Amino acid sequence: MFLSGLFIYPIKSLKGIALTEAKVEKRGLQYDRRWMLVDMNNKFFTQREFPKMATISISTESTGLKIDVEARETLFVPYDARPNSTAEVEVWGSHCPADFVSAEADRWFSEALDTECRLAYMPDESLRPVNPDFAVANDVVSFADGYPFLVATEESLADLNSRLDQKVGMNRFRPNFVISGTEPFEEDNWKLVTIGSTSFHVAKPCARCVMTTVDQDSGVKEGVEPLRTLASFRTRNNSVMFGQNLIAAREGNTIRVGDEFKVTG
Repeated sequence: MFLSGLFIYPIKSLKGIALTEAKVEKRGLQYDRRWMLVDMNNKFFTQREFPKMATISISTESTGLKIDVEARETLFVPYDARPNSTAEVEVWGSHCPADFVSAEADRWFSEALDTECRLAYMPDESLRPVNPDFAVANDVVSFADGYPFLVATEESLADLNSRLDQKVGMNRFRPNFVISGTEPFEEDNWKLVTIGSTSFHVAKPCARCVMTTVDQDSGVKEGVEPLRTLASFRTRNNSVMFGQNLIAAREGNTIRVGDEFKVTG
């Protein structure tokens, strides 16, 4: 078994970036979901309400994020941008302090999505705790839905696609890690895993929603699939499950595509 895919999503719910290597940090992979769009009440935006967000692409440059969408000029957001204001923002019922990046970024995204919004950044000092029912030791998370890392397997996706009339890509499920060489849904039984030299605690299965129905290339909701089919055989406690949430045992290591994957518990 090995790591066949590695992804980050610097701005929550925007297009992901495929990497060959990434640094493990306490709240997730470096740059992963450290930025987030919020409405004027400081509540988070996602593709659930604005599927067009899937069409906004990002690249990580040496000094900042380069952000593009069709028919608009490129927006550049420096990593060291001085905030123009700060506030408490909300994501899935949890609240944490955040910096608003710039009036320029707010205008760019408001026009791109045709709705008023602001770009927020999670500084190092902002600590958003993981659900204590699944945390290991005072774990924190970025603006991700609830946990620092998400893993899925190629074999589980292949099993799902064998049941669908039209196959879907792994990008519908937005994992950080994609593993190859397992049995379908073998991840249900994992407790402890290792990627390269980094160990992870398997916190809980990942519950899925309507966002899986958004085509990640066109930014269009395509009906009820793959969620309907997934629900027919992957419903647990009234939630539809695909993939597993992880918490790293330590930060600082670099993970690379091709690294060996082991189930250690």
